[in-house]
Amino acid sequence: MDNSDLKHWQTQAQAQTELLLARLMPSENQLPQSLHETMRYAALDGGKRLRPLLVLAASELGEAVPDAVEAAMAAIELIHVYSLVHDDMPAMDNDSLRRGRPTCHIRYGEAAALLAGDALQTLAFDLLSRPTALPPQRQLHMLSTLARASGSLGMAGGQAIDLANVGRSITQSELEQMHSLKTGALIRAAAALGGLSCPDLTDHDLQRLDRYAARLGLAFQVIDDVLDCEADTATLGKTAGKDADNDKPTYVKLMGLSAARQYAETLVAEALETLEPFGSRAAHLRGLAQFVTARKN
Repeated sequence: MDNSDLKHWQTQAQAQTELLLARLMPSENQLPQSLHETMRYAALDGGKRLRPLLVLAASELGEAVPDAVEAAMAAIELIHVYSLVHDDMPAMDNDSLRRGRPTCHIRYGEAAALLAGDALQTLAFDLLSRPTALPPQRQLHMLSTLARASGSLGMAGGQAIDLANVGRSITQSELEQMHSLKTGALIRAAAALGGLSCPDLTDHDLQRLDRYAARLGLAFQVIDDVLDCEADTATLGKTAGKDADNDKPTYVKLMGLSAARQYAETLVAEALETLEPFGSRAAHLRGLAQFVTARKN
């Protein structure tokens, strides 16, 4: 797949995600209007939408149930957005810019941002629990996958470890453990949800897909650290250099800039290797892996 084909597919999939979120989220005209306005501000009009794109790309490996795919695309992005809303708040990263706009708590206040994050999280599980044509056990597996990836043994746990390590020197294995939870867990969940939406995919298929996603999630975080050093605020759409300012452990700090970028490329190569048995069905998964190291924001 060449870059123009991937870009076209990404643009279409991002537009599909935007439409899904706009349709499935409560209207800002519905009580309580201010909460719904804050939720929609946080979730709509921006972002790479990598996680819903991974759901969609993984669903191409088999005979997917469309309703299940759409619910998973929306749910994973709502969890991601809620995590950003809370992560940006003063008690955590204290950031004022997200996706090129004022962060949610800057725009609406801390209390509104806190409630919006809570509501986005619960809406994700509401959407994913709605009936589809999937076998009930398969759909229950999707719910438990997202719940585990979001909680103390996944994303929230990784954020807690991150906060506990500010200003400390940690090893590469400790850094990878932290990011396997903070960033990697949701990326792995996105791929898993896409695969689970296909009743014909076997446990072996899902395990291979998970190995791909684990390497991709780590590569994504390594490149995030590189971009935090290399890119400017306007390009990133968030405050550049924030990790260094906060004395957070990063791959660049641990390995150096050039070695960190090379490590990301090695991880992507390993991710691509795991997809070989899927053949052409994995074309968009391959494209997304290559996009991770080539991205500028």
